[in-house]
Amino acid sequence: MEYRTLGASGAAVSTYALGTMTFGRESDEKVAHAQLDRFVELGGTLVDTADVYAETESESIIGRWLADRPADVTERVVIATKGRFPTDSTPNGLGLSRRHLRRALDASLTRLGVDHVDLYQVHAWDPLTPVEETLRFLDDAVSAGKIGYAGLSNFTGWQLQKACDIVEHRGWAPLVTLQPQYNLLVREIEWEIVPAAQENGLGLLPWSPLGGGWLTGKYTRESAPTGATRLGENPDRGVEAYSRRSTVERTWDVVDAVREIAGARDVSMAQVALAWLHDRPSVTSVILGARTVEQLEDNLGAAGLHLTAEETARLDVASDPGAADYPYGLPGTEQRSRKIIGGR
Repeated sequence: MEYRTLGASGAAVSTYALGTMTFGRESDEKVAHAQLDRFVELGGTLVDTADVYAETESESIIGRWLADRPADVTERVVIATKGRFPTDSTPNGLGLSRRHLRRALDASLTRLGVDHVDLYQVHAWDPLTPVEETLRFLDDAVSAGKIGYAGLSNFTGWQLQKACDIVEHRGWAPLVTLQPQYNLLVREIEWEIVPAAQENGLGLLPWSPLGGGWLTGKYTRESAPTGATRLGENPDRGVEAYSRRSTVERTWDVVDAVREIAGARDVSMAQVALAWLHDRPSVTSVILGARTVEQLEDNLGAAGLHLTAEETARLDVASDPGAADYPYGLPGTEQRSRKIIGGR
């Protein structure tokens, strides 16, 4: 396992994180605890959860695991959680207001059985709450010792930049991470969000690194997914999602490239897709989500795997989302360039 600092902070975390959205849903408590044990045994340290995962049960499962393990194990673990979405039906039971976040954070600490979390992330932008209110709450929570660091999740480029400008201007606790969806099939964040994160020293914690299973090779051109797959267990949503992705030729270009590189290296397709993402600019830790210990172990086989420049270039070309027009395509690139264009 390799380790990097959590964004511009001084805290070190494993470059693969254990995501726990499956805990309490697709993975029962026994399996979830086995995943946590194996993850730590293999050198993993960063465990990511959220209050809405399995309607709060994910945090509770982690809390019971922490309470049942010796200090020399639990002290290695860096806990990250998130708040924003509703965990009850009251009018103030959601959002990024000070009122909701104070209650959400306290409830998360109780379920986890800890007096602080290392990283607290706001789960998405709230259009109703002034962002200053949210950021001041995070600063107060750092000062109170309830959180070590603050981060964002699912923010756009302008939202990220506005938040970073405010905390810098106010002298509040800096934001250290951004958790976005990012994988070989979803690279559009490279147009604005990744540069904004780089400019402000935020480390990326990508979720869905395997594109909902597409990058593992489990889906084919011939048929929609069925059975024990993320799309197969929800037939209506699965067929729609499969049709949307499968009709894009780029999807199969990416899948074919990943399969061929995996075959040449004698590793799984998942490991190739994870290795590509692991070495993208600004990535701090890739969040792995698994249903079973076996799936987790296969994913963690990517630890220490680094693609060659040629392999990376091949995947880059196959997965290029194709920004053909202004402002991200050639016209915009030319306008932002310092090179002489057209002899002028």
